[in-house]
Amino acid sequence: MKTRVVFLALLVTAMLPAGFSRAAETKPTENLAELVKTALTNNPEVTASGAHLRMLENKAKQAGSLEDPMLMLKIQNGVVSDPLNFRRDSMTQKVVGISQQLPWFGKRGLKSDVAQRDAEASHWNREERILDIVRGVKETYYQIYFTDKSLEILAKNSRILDDFITIAQNRYAVGQGVQQDIFKAQLEKSKLLDMKITLEQQRRGLEIRLNSLLYRPVNTPVGAIPDPQIAPFNHGDAELLEQAEQNRPLLKGMQAQIGKTQAAQALARKEFFPDFTVSFEYMQREPAMGSDGSDMYGLGVTFNLPVQRERRHAMLAESASEQAMSTAELNDAKNGIRSAIADLISQMERRRKLAELYKGGIIPQAEQALESAVIAYRVGKVDFLALLDSRLTLFNYERDYYDSLADYQIRLAQLEATVGADLENGSTTVNHDHH
Repeated sequence: MKTRVVFLALLVTAMLPAGFSRAAETKPTENLAELVKTALTNNPEVTASGAHLRMLENKAKQAGSLEDPMLMLKIQNGVVSDPLNFRRDSMTQKVVGISQQLPWFGKRGLKSDVAQRDAEASHWNREERILDIVRGVKETYYQIYFTDKSLEILAKNSRILDDFITIAQNRYAVGQGVQQDIFKAQLEKSKLLDMKITLEQQRRGLEIRLNSLLYRPVNTPVGAIPDPQIAPFNHGDAELLEQAEQNRPLLKGMQAQIGKTQAAQALARKEFFPDFTVSFEYMQREPAMGSDGSDMYGLGVTFNLPVQRERRHAMLAESASEQAMSTAELNDAKNGIRSAIADLISQMERRRKLAELYKGGIIPQAEQALESAVIAYRVGKVDFLALLDSRLTLFNYERDYYDSLADYQIRLAQLEATVGADLENGSTTVNHDHH
């Protein structure tokens, strides 16, 4: 049994260096700005929403148009026994008429306004979706970065454990150590292999997600992600909330929806007034029965009687309720944005401080502690568990450092989506060239 354990441990040790070396392979560097541009150019959801917007814009043009005029051709007062004889009776006439429906003053403009507001809301919904896509690309990009860094740390720790195994073997060979230390180090390498398999699968899933956002084959390889820099962040809550109210498509879409309900309410009031149809008829006659056959004409106007008051009051109440609902949703969205801004700024500040603390203090100290533990173990002043504990401590702090770097950038991407502006470059995030 003991021989089998030694054999398996040595087999794992022999296999691991080759496996971990693949994590350090050089990959082409990805450019975040280019990835975002590709997503906005290729993503079919953006293209589909653009077509939907153009559809609504054309629909708005139709809404304010008059109905087609009606042309009428008829024979009036014809004699049945002699239907094509127009001189048989003086009242037989060949009539040409035209009529046009005219809605009450202001209705056409309000109908057009409702449709235009609907198109405007759809436009801002599209811009909001673009923000979501940009945020998704950035989040996935930095999640891949953290996964790659975790794999690099695993590879480094694998090499450290190789050194530990060598030290333990040397001590065991001269009778100063125990074989159990070798087994413990090999077990730790097995744990690293388990983590490596999980992280590689995680990276594969993130690659698939990123490629889906970019609308390219899911097997397209994603290169290395350069180390991000935490730039000074000088934006306050009030300033960011003001930017959100100016730039956030979600809020603009809700404001357009409120404008639509206001126009619909005004249109509902107009429904209490009648619509008109004006008509003109020209009647051509032939001389008959002593009549000289003088031509005649007719003018007319017809209109509906808006007596169904209950239905019209219900229409007015419906539009008023919709306006109240849209206003409440806008206020709720603003409140949610206000809370999100405060929370994201707080998380970013925490991550920034942690990254500075890890880089400037904790990691160098942990490295020194590990180096000291190695020296102490060589001379038998500490046991092997203390050596492994120092290695694990450094491993966790390094992962926490890169986790803080990545999470800071992810929170920044979420904050930019919340505000609707590129906070690093000081421009609006929404790219209007993709309309």
